[in-house]
Amino acid sequence: MPRESAVRLFLLLFIATPLIELWLLIKVGGVIGAPSTIGLVLLTAVVGVALIRHQGLSTLTRGQQRLDAGELPAGEMAEGMMLACAGILLLTPGFCTDALGFALLIPPLRRRLAVRFTRGMTIVGQGWHFRRHGEDVHTMEGEFWRESDDRGTRPGDRRLK
Repeated sequence: MPRESAVRLFLLLFIATPLIELWLLIKVGGVIGAPSTIGLVLLTAVVGVALIRHQGLSTLTRGQQRLDAGELPAGEMAEGMMLACAGILLLTPGFCTDALGFALLIPPLRRRLAVRFTRGMTIVGQGWHFRRHGEDVHTMEGEFWRESDDRGTRPGDRRLK
């Protein structure tokens, strides 16, 4: 997706989401009343935070187990980011954001999204970066040293006394 398209989409979502949320809150408030609507919004936030806490600890435990086994917990890291997004969505007042937040709390859906998200990642040394599908990754190995090294030696050099 070109950068300009992504910016336009983000701007559209930034403007449209609050308007949709306000419209839904007014409609629901007209049907069940304002106090009940406010209570429902607060209830979804409390239940959502409790679920995120439980699932976050579970994800953290799985990630720690993968680290202990010498594996990279990329999926668990992606799931953790999605749980953070779910928390933000659930704490934002409104029913659309709550629906998206609760959708991210469904473990099979979240794991599928994590697999899709991490599929474009490549592990390189101690870091990672994204690459496009089919893009070739070149790795260069070598040694380096600082010319201003206090010892005045390069790797492999022996100093005579």
